[in-house]
Amino acid sequence: MQYKSTLEFAQAQDAADPLRDYRDKFHFPSLGTDELVYFTGHSLGLQPKTVKAAVELELKEWADYGVEGHFHSTNPWYSYHERLTPAMAEIVGAKESEVVCMNSLTTNIHLLFVSFYRPTKTRYKIISEAKMFPSDRYLLETQTQFHGFDPDDAIIEVAPRDGERLIREEDILAAIEANADEVALVFFGGINYFTGQLFNMSRLTAAAHAVGAIAGFDLAHAAGNVPLSLHDWNVDFAAWCSYKYLNSSPGNVGAIFVHERHGKNPDLPRFGGWWGHDKSTRFQMKNGFQPMEGAEGWQLSNVPILGMSAMKASLDVFAEAGMTALREKSEKLTGYLEYTVDRLAEEFPDADISVITPRDPAQRGSQISIDIAGRERQLFDDMIAAGIIADFREPCVIRMAPMPLYNSFADVFIFGKVMRKLLAQGET
Repeated sequence: MQYKSTLEFAQAQDAADPLRDYRDKFHFPSLGTDELVYFTGHSLGLQPKTVKAAVELELKEWADYGVEGHFHSTNPWYSYHERLTPAMAEIVGAKESEVVCMNSLTTNIHLLFVSFYRPTKTRYKIISEAKMFPSDRYLLETQTQFHGFDPDDAIIEVAPRDGERLIREEDILAAIEANADEVALVFFGGINYFTGQLFNMSRLTAAAHAVGAIAGFDLAHAAGNVPLSLHDWNVDFAAWCSYKYLNSSPGNVGAIFVHERHGKNPDLPRFGGWWGHDKSTRFQMKNGFQPMEGAEGWQLSNVPILGMSAMKASLDVFAEAGMTALREKSEKLTGYLEYTVDRLAEEFPDADISVITPRDPAQRGSQISIDIAGRERQLFDDMIAAGIIADFREPCVIRMAPMPLYNSFADVFIFGKVMRKLLAQGET
């Protein structure tokens, strides 16, 4: 696509956008500015307008039915999580039996590690990306310590080469091969939260399996952002949150994927809970944990209905729009944001603006991270005050995520207009 830095171009693209009407399905914050641009779907997605009615229905059912709402409400609570499974499985490219919505992200990864990080004295190392999200790093540190290993020895981080910002795939594959006899687990973020780099999960999974290791992924920045094929890629396990790209409400329930070859193995070690127990005998309250087949066998407790009702409202939007169409728009919209940043870098060379996200659309999601060392914090604060809602990460990176469901090409144009004004003020 040949981009142009004009309002007419942006408006023409929005007029031709088959997803343009979805923007009206979301609430936008005002924050006291005339032109607000919301580019932080990678931290918290906007609220779908259908959420309020969905939550209010469950509040009414609770008032009307009390405990009987588990079985006699419009959407019986006993099986409410099952209503979310089809759309979520479609989003991550899985069979419905391989997915369940439950708990929160890091809790879920710890639970999955019980089953999939089974270190021995000789095979105990974990290969991951450097500068992964801190929660994942802390998880790896405490998991290896729990098993009696020194994290500095057990965790092998693959970092960008000197002078580079992105991790080369060949360096990951080389690390796996170099530690073939010692690696127990290859664990990466599907998309690195800081740079927006999308890793080739299919290739990393195959490389892990080739040396006898397990492959798992944190998909917090990938689920609902890029098309996934977890089943076909043969991924062992994955987990993700739902409040970023999936717009399900602050801190809401996450979800897990467990490949069916593991889900059909009742002897695989795990921590048990009554909601993961065979549901045909769950209420007999007998001793002896018998896990359900599939990902549901990793559940612990009955589900938080109010949060899941908000999630269901958002998943309905995804099911209607489809990940194929969302990805097509995402690549164009993110490309336009990249183009706009590049034009700003040309117009204001002293600002030292550079894109650290991969230039290849196939190697990134809906994200552009820019390095603007020198006046980064002040510029970010000025952006927020001017209505450009983005995200700042130390030491000098501003992350922006144009969402195909609710962002427009006009949003990107407005961003460029505001930034030109701010950068020009910085030169005076």
